[in-house]
Amino acid sequence: MGGNYDETLCCCALNMIFGYEPKISIALIGTLGSAAAVFRLDREGLDAVFGPYSRHAGKISGEALDAAGRELSRVTEAGCTFIGYTDAAYPAMLKECCDAPAGLYVRTGMDCSSILGDRDMVSVVGTRDVSLYGREWTGRLVSALSGAASPPVVVSGLAYGVDYAAHRQALDSGLHTVAVMATGIDSVYPWRHAALAEEIVRNGALVTDFPLGTSPVKVNFLRRNRIIAGMGRATVLVESREKGGGMVTAGLASSYGRDMYALPGRADDVRSAGCNLLLKNKIAEPLCSASDLLSGLGLKPGSRPAPLSPEERARKSFEGRVDGRRIESLSSLISMIRRHRGITVDELAALSGLPWKEVRENVGLLECDGLITVDLLQRCSISRG
Repeated sequence: MGGNYDETLCCCALNMIFGYEPKISIALIGTLGSAAAVFRLDREGLDAVFGPYSRHAGKISGEALDAAGRELSRVTEAGCTFIGYTDAAYPAMLKECCDAPAGLYVRTGMDCSSILGDRDMVSVVGTRDVSLYGREWTGRLVSALSGAASPPVVVSGLAYGVDYAAHRQALDSGLHTVAVMATGIDSVYPWRHAALAEEIVRNGALVTDFPLGTSPVKVNFLRRNRIIAGMGRATVLVESREKGGGMVTAGLASSYGRDMYALPGRADDVRSAGCNLLLKNKIAEPLCSASDLLSGLGLKPGSRPAPLSPEERARKSFEGRVDGRRIESLSSLISMIRRHRGITVDELAALSGLPWKEVRENVGLLECDGLITVDLLQRCSISRG
């Protein structure tokens, strides 16, 4: 067939044709050497590759290239880009997967090669229904990655719960982060994470293999999980029920031969049931401390100074702003919250012996300075930001 055989255009066409059957695209590119070579085949060549009665041969057409051309024009207008499977900016680890997409839509304020390409990446995933324990440990683990001499890129899925905590901590720790989306690159789901997505664009990338205008239907989340698992050389599962997206991602990572790590949880906590099952079956390595992750990944610690304890952060934050007695009171509250994750304001007042009004005011100060977080039920936990 005649036409434009630009490699990126041809990768985009293959992705649009075989998006839900990516193994076909990868097999074609692997056999013929490039996406362009697929579209250069004549009818005889297509029959030789697909077989004379294949339902797929007719999809390789000039019309498919024209549709891909229109798609790429819209991608450019949206301020995004498309990188094909054969592009040097395509994630190196993902390229090793037999079901990798023929290309990725990318939105980033950085050079694609500097954030994707041959970058070291670690995927962090888990439940949307994250507990205070899971949120705190997500912060600890991602913060530990930022302390490596050569910090990796943190990959997750932009969802509620563990995903949000991983992206948020990565940004707060100065790490690059990549969000793999289950929609087209022209929309963000959930919409409440739009502001987070904009931060990620400035300090990482949004990526997807779905064409523009794709809605967030359930099957798309399962499809995108393979990209999260494929991009990372290791996957960390923080919390997950026995059946959930996190476990799907963990299973995919294991099938790709990637390192798996899981955070142990209580035996009767349904949100840790998936992690505990992976550990029981020796599919994942346990993470009993943040340093376990660094040593397991073979990452050497950097030269940055040790982070301040929450109590030290409180003293430094309020020094010169309040008197010494109140600083000690604030530091004491921080210590209680560390020992009793999820403690309420009422419980803090009872434990400390201080008047409820004073405790409420001090909790408000700590929350305003970002040292603790307080949920709708007035449960307090240490902020890892």
